[in-house]
Amino acid sequence: MKIILTSFLLAFCLNLCAQSNFYKLSLGGGAGFTKSYADLQEHNYGEAIYGTADFSFTPFLSLGFEIQNGTVKGGQSNLDKYNRKFKNNYRSVSANGKVYLGAFVDYQNSLFFEYIKGLYLGAGIGAIQNRVNELQSEANAHPQVYNSQSKEIFIPLNLGINYYIPDKNGHYRYVVNLNYQSNITLGEGLDGYDYSTVRYENGNPDVFTYITLGIKYNFGLIGVSNKTFKRY
Repeated sequence: MKIILTSFLLAFCLNLCAQSNFYKLSLGGGAGFTKSYADLQEHNYGEAIYGTADFSFTPFLSLGFEIQNGTVKGGQSNLDKYNRKFKNNYRSVSANGKVYLGAFVDYQNSLFFEYIKGLYLGAGIGAIQNRVNELQSEANAHPQVYNSQSKEIFIPLNLGINYYIPDKNGHYRYVVNLNYQSNITLGEGLDGYDYSTVRYENGNPDVFTYITLGIKYNFGLIGVSNKTFKRY
């Protein structure tokens, strides 16, 4: 009986030792470059900044909000047969869920997985406000609908990685983030040229990508994880 009781207590203590705390709230921000994949063949680069606020259910499952402010550009009047180009000074807000590799791998016994446990996939939904200028009229082309200001829904898809930096007490307060986001808009307002399938057979969704480097600060509510969150 004593052996059984001792074994139970030992297992219970080991389970407690394997647990670790994590911060549930985080704020972050950063900057990066956008690239358009819209109706114009020339896919140009723009710049944008962003801010995020996230809630972590576990160290490796989160839901958050993101705001962006920047430009999306495309076209080149001297190369496009219709002399088209655009510059979109956009703003957006979205909700994004993310799931991390650390939820599925035994990173506690693998140095390789330990350093890539912050790799994640994510998806969400949001709204974008398009403010398009520098529109060029089409020369010798069919009648065209221009839409310089619009609001529409978009779907962000994320692939990224977090690198966790402990503070002087060993808590993971700081996170360096690298993220690649593909944004699929459910409309034709991104570039200001309306090539929807209602008018043209070759209409495709307007898309822009956004690659960023940023930093996050973890704070607030404390959660408990069954996995230790200790770096080698």
